[in-house]
Amino acid sequence: MHEEVGMRIRGLLDGEDDWVAAMATVVCELHHAFDHFHWTGFYRTTQPNLLKIGPYQGGHGCLEISFDKGICGAAARTGETQDVPDVHARPEHIACSSTTNSEVVVPVKSSSGAVVAVLDVDSDAPAAFSSTDVNFLEQICTYLGAKFHA
Repeated sequence: MHEEVGMRIRGLLDGEDDWVAAMATVVCELHHAFDHFHWTGFYRTTQPNLLKIGPYQGGHGCLEISFDKGICGAAARTGETQDVPDVHARPEHIACSSTTNSEVVVPVKSSSGAVVAVLDVDSDAPAAFSSTDVNFLEQICTYLGAKFHA
């Protein structure tokens, strides 16, 4: 399933040069392909140490997240994937949705290594994300960084 979705995303983005259109397309594909992805979206780095909501699917998300707040902020600040099987075990978790129980946040980096966005995927199920899910999301974010922020 992951390989099929990845191929579909790459096919849809072939020839695309608009970053917002790409984020919207990726989010739509991911959100509808995996039943355990209950909120799927990007937060964009819009100024130093600040993420703003980008294209997403699911209920409303937080509009802004500082790099020093939450799981998304941790991914942006450290440049490292945050795989959180139990969001309630992380005191810094920002509860944009009271139903979220697990979360994966993957940074999208430019060729210089700057975090230009994070991909945030939440699930209402605890420990919903497999290592295959996490690796797949990291591959997608690496591809996006190379294609749109080289």
